[in-house]
Amino acid sequence: MINRIAYSAIALALSGLAVSANAGGKGVAASAAPVIELSFLASHQGGGAEISAFDPATKRLFITNAGDQSLEVVNISNPSAPVAVKVIDLAAFGGPNSVAVHNGVVAVAVEAEPKTDPGHVVFFDTDGGYLAQVMVGSLPDMLTFTPNGRYLVVANEGEPNDDYTVDPEGTVSIIDMAGGVKNLSQGDVRTASFAAFNGAQLDASIRVFGPNASVAQDLEPEYIAVSADSRTAYVTLQENNALAKIDIAAAEVASLTGLGFKDHSLPGNELDASDRDGAINIRNWPVFGMYQPDTVAAFSYLGKTHLVTANEGDAREYEGTPGFVELERVRNVTLDPVAFPNGSTLRDNANLGRLRITTTLGDTDGDGDFDELHAFGARSFSIWSSEGEQVYDSGSVLERITAAALPADFNSTDDENGSFDSRSDDKGPEPEGLAIGEAYGRTYAFVGLERIGGVVVFDISNPMAPTYIQYINTRDFAGDAEQGTAGDLAPEGLLFIPRGESPTGNPLLVVTNEVSGTTTVFSVGRAR
Repeated sequence: MINRIAYSAIALALSGLAVSANAGGKGVAASAAPVIELSFLASHQGGGAEISAFDPATKRLFITNAGDQSLEVVNISNPSAPVAVKVIDLAAFGGPNSVAVHNGVVAVAVEAEPKTDPGHVVFFDTDGGYLAQVMVGSLPDMLTFTPNGRYLVVANEGEPNDDYTVDPEGTVSIIDMAGGVKNLSQGDVRTASFAAFNGAQLDASIRVFGPNASVAQDLEPEYIAVSADSRTAYVTLQENNALAKIDIAAAEVASLTGLGFKDHSLPGNELDASDRDGAINIRNWPVFGMYQPDTVAAFSYLGKTHLVTANEGDAREYEGTPGFVELERVRNVTLDPVAFPNGSTLRDNANLGRLRITTTLGDTDGDGDFDELHAFGARSFSIWSSEGEQVYDSGSVLERITAAALPADFNSTDDENGSFDSRSDDKGPEPEGLAIGEAYGRTYAFVGLERIGGVVVFDISNPMAPTYIQYINTRDFAGDAEQGTAGDLAPEGLLFIPRGESPTGNPLLVVTNEVSGTTTVFSVGRAR
């Protein structure tokens, strides 16, 4: 409890930190005193917690555990004292990747064995009773009900096998729930395919690079957000650095948008690029970041849909035979002497030498050396219009916040304490999960940092001018991660429970932590 209070106090002290935006030259003034404050309520130790969903009628959380192929049910009627209710065994269905709840129906996305085969969505009631199942695409990685409950939308990632000899198409399944879950049949499932883009001229920032892959095979749907009117789904294609827009009623891909690249040489876009310099060194480098968002969430501003993304980054690393690995360190590639006249200095391990980049981009003139460097992720969160135009990016703010709050543990990894700076060469704090919630008349984004841990809170009521509110980290850096005494490690899924559904009358934030297997509940209260 001492650490939690200390980090919260640090977060409040940091609330005046200036936040700068790089999109369109828009700047953001320093935050005023925060309107909300996250307060720790409880941490429930379960299995390998990854994603959670909440049923307001029963006050139950449903938490996926891919490690033992189960779904844990936890009652949070008193969120300060969560109570384990039961475990739903999913071994007969497959490994769970995602869960969603609507009107007493629990939907679980399960992958097949092998993962390249079609997966399933399995439906239960809130007591764990089996209701139905339908087949969807390969590797269903995330699912969500539309706000009106009419459809369930499923992102089927379609990853290749480890040898990269089988590469199924990535698809989005649309399940029509209008007839009721007990009457579901395979005929209620339609597939939004990317096959229409095979052979098409795509935006240059959309990465299609798998060995011998068509566009439809290469695109890998990761996460879904749905517009408030339930008509449109927005799907991140993480490895591909792209966003797909899906017409839900038609079950068709309406558009495919490349997200571009982040220029880390520009003021405001600094990063710490080395794990071998023994210091916090957030500065500009001649590097481009591929946004490659994981989580995406939607909210309305002035009647228009806007999207928030957590720009985690992800590399393809398949080490079978023949396999495919795109990762390399800058020190191991040849830099073009014109583009990088100080190449020998950059290749030093204390500079850019250790930074991991992709080998699939950067040789712009085809002569075998690198004219540009492209790193994985953007170490930020971004806000986009519904058409994929960036209206805000947090630049270097996430690294600066964690550096100020936890200077002795900056850019630590998620499964080992005493690992200062060890992730600077590889995606830094790694923003992965996020949630959006409305509280006390304002709209907030809650961003989870997978590696160093913790949640960063921003007021995004004006998407072009977010303000930083708080950073809270419930990890214990004096503990032992392997012994389970290091608190919450590796936030994976974030879930916002609005005031009207909360058992306390205050909004709640639920964070599932993959490495520690803990599910932590925060109260979202007024700070003033």
